Amino acid sequence: MTSPLRIALIGAGVMGRQHHQHLQALAEAQLCAIADPGPQAADFAAECGVPYFADHLQMLEQARPEAVIVANPNALHVSTALDCIAAGVPVLLEKPVGVHLDEVRELVAASERSGVPVLVGHHRRHNPLIARARELIEQGSLGRLTTVTALWQVQKPDSYYDIAWRREAGAGMLLTNLIHDLDLLRHLCGEVRQVQAITSNGVRGFANEDSAAVLLQFEGGALGSLTGSDAVAAPWSWELDSGENPVYPRQADQPCYLLAGTRGALSIPQLKRWHYAEDGAGWHQPLLQVQEGFDAGEALRRQLRHFIAVARGQAQPLISAADAGRTLALVEAIRQAAESGQACNPEII
Repeated sequence: MTSPLRIALIGAGVMGRQHHQHLQALAEAQLCAIADPGPQAADFAAECGVPYFADHLQMLEQARPEAVIVANPNALHVSTALDCIAAGVPVLLEKPVGVHLDEVRELVAASERSGVPVLVGHHRRHNPLIARARELIEQGSLGRLTTVTALWQVQKPDSYYDIAWRREAGAGMLLTNLIHDLDLLRHLCGEVRQVQAITSNGVRGFANEDSAAVLLQFEGGALGSLTGSDAVAAPWSWELDSGENPVYPRQADQPCYLLAGTRGALSIPQLKRWHYAEDGAGWHQPLLQVQEGFDAGEALRRQLRHFIAVARGQAQPLISAADAGRTLALVEAIRQAAESGQACNPEII
C-alpha cells in the first residue's frame, strides 16, 4: 500500500485551515508541517500535532515535504511557489495565481523548466456540477453557444471593511470575487477575445470598485455579460446559489449563470436545460425543460485528491499556472477597459 503523501501547509489563515479540514478526511495524504509567521500559527500547528516554522524556507529544508499547499497572502503567492519549485516540491497554489502578470510569467517558466507541477486553486472547476455543465456544452446539447449572462450580486456587511486593506485599490471585487466567475466562464465558454467594462465605487466611495458591468466577446463567437456588485441586497451569486459553502444561506432556486445556444439553454447551478422538441421550432412552440443530474462531491476535497495525483505524477494539473494566468490577464484587461473607456484584449500568457 502506498504511504500517505506528506503535505506541508504554508499559510494558516482561513483558506489554509479549510484545506487542513479536507486533508484530515483523506487517507492518502497527511499534514507534515505548517509554516506561517503569524501569531496564531504556532498554536494551530500544536493542535494539528505537526512541526511549526515561522519561515517556509526553513520548513522546506527541515521537514522535507513531498508536496505543499500555499495559502498565504496574494502578494506572496508567486515568490513562495518559486521557493517550493526550487526545492523540487509540487505546489497547490491558492488563487489568484499572482498579482502581476510578469511574476506569473516567471512562475510559468520556472515550473516548465523544472518539471515541478503547480496546480492553482480555482477550486470551483472541481465541482461536479461544473464538470457536468462543461460536458453538456462540449457534447453540443446547447448547439452553438451564443449568449452568456453571469451575475454576482451580494451585500457585504459594513464590518467586512473594518480590515483596512479591503478598502484599498486592488482589493475590490474584481480580483477578490469576480476572478472566480471569470475563471469559470473561461472554463465553460472558452477564451475571451475582447472586453469592455464600466466600474463604480459610488456606494461606499472606497479606492476600489463596488459595482461593475463587463461585456465579453469569446473566441468562439459568443457574447457575454457579467454584472457584479458587493453592495446590493440580491440573491444572484455562486456563493448564495450553489450551496458549495455552507456559511452562506442558500438561494437554491436562483441562477448565477445563464448560457444560451442555438439548440438549448442552461441555468447554473440548477443545471436546468431548456430545448424545443424538434429542430427548427421557434418561440410559438413550448420549450421543454430537463433537470440534468450530476454526482455530488465537495469541490475542495476533489481538488485535494487531484493535487495528490498531480504531486505523484499521475495527472496533469486541471488548472496550471499558465491557465490561471490567463484568468488574471482577463481581470487586468477588464480593469484597463474600465479605466480607459476602450475595448481591451487580454494579454497572452
